[in-house]
Amino acid sequence: MSETKSAPIDVAVGILMKPNGDVLLGQRPDGKPYAGYWEFPGGKVESGEAIIDALKREFVEELGVEVLSAEPWCGVEHVYPHAHVRLHFYISQEWRGEPQSLENQAFAWQGSVGVEPLLPATIPLIEWLDKLRYPAASA
Repeated sequence: MSETKSAPIDVAVGILMKPNGDVLLGQRPDGKPYAGYWEFPGGKVESGEAIIDALKREFVEELGVEVLSAEPWCGVEHVYPHAHVRLHFYISQEWRGEPQSLENQAFAWQGSVGVEPLLPATIPLIEWLDKLRYPAASA
């Protein structure tokens, strides 16, 4: 059986995590698929671009934040009606600057995640992330 679906689009996704475990979520702006949904910030990896470089570029473009270091965390593939994406998640605990809304998107620091709706690919990650952020609570 031949495969007809398109190859996944690589997307670099960053989780900024404060020392207390709070993470930054952004809301997709009007005009984008899933506008109004909350997600971890990031964006498409350009041809020939390293994933970590895409992550750093996107954070400067979207939030005005310079990611100083980030560790690869996990990868997730998700097929949306408009795109097949391969999400590469990184966790950063070191960055310079305060997030700003450079693309007219809302954003919020979240301990226990209370914003809704979440982008479908993000939902399972919250539980995994909570185990990482609050290991004593999930023991």
